[in-house]
Amino acid sequence: MTDATIVTAAILAIGDELLSGRTKDKNIGHLAQVLTLVGIDLKEVRIVPDDEEEIVAALNALRARYTYVFTSGGIGPTHDDITADAVSRAFGVACIHDDEAMALLGAMYERRGLDFTEARQRMARMPQGARHIPNAVSTAPGFIIGNVHVMAGVPQVFQAMVDALIPQLQTGTPVQSRSVLSPFGEGDIGGPLAEVQKAHPETSIGSYPKFVGRNFSTDIVIRARDAGTLDAAENAVRAMLDTIAATRSA
Repeated sequence: MTDATIVTAAILAIGDELLSGRTKDKNIGHLAQVLTLVGIDLKEVRIVPDDEEEIVAALNALRARYTYVFTSGGIGPTHDDITADAVSRAFGVACIHDDEAMALLGAMYERRGLDFTEARQRMARMPQGARHIPNAVSTAPGFIIGNVHVMAGVPQVFQAMVDALIPQLQTGTPVQSRSVLSPFGEGDIGGPLAEVQKAHPETSIGSYPKFVGRNFSTDIVIRARDAGTLDAAENAVRAMLDTIAATRSA
């Protein structure tokens, strides 16, 4: 097997509205797809309420464990947008009105003929020393501190921030996948497939049952970073299916 670069990540989605079901999250799925394409392994997703203690605890746990942490939600202008405060506390730094963010937002509201109110100025708050994540949609930036990347919860804005952020990140060796259709159900292949997985530890093999009419079948998906490893596991899966078929026809 060739050497592979492994980069890991977690997503921390923040907001009472996510936990109550009032808002259906779209950001987790989008970011998961983008990370997979660039070879970053998403290992964990957490959803926490608008509670500073909960955000700080989750953030500190995740940032110690993974290469990158991405957050969504809680950096808007309202009283319950407390992500900037929580991230600042997690890193032990002051939460300030960032000069550059204040200038960007002030100029934007002036162009629109709107007052740059105290509430709107809240969107310029971030941990002291943080770097910006550009926001091509609504100007108010996200920010980066340490290995934590803080982005808006509004899907259109979140996606624009992800597009700006990804080129800055270390990426890993992408995972390749193959799909093999098994004409047998999971009950028939479960034991032999477990033996194939045990014999090919550098792969991840998943089984996904299908039921059409009165017939069970299974999609077997094999994932690996190295093409040779993937080939060997696929051949072993196909040989396993041939053995089961031969036993059935005997």
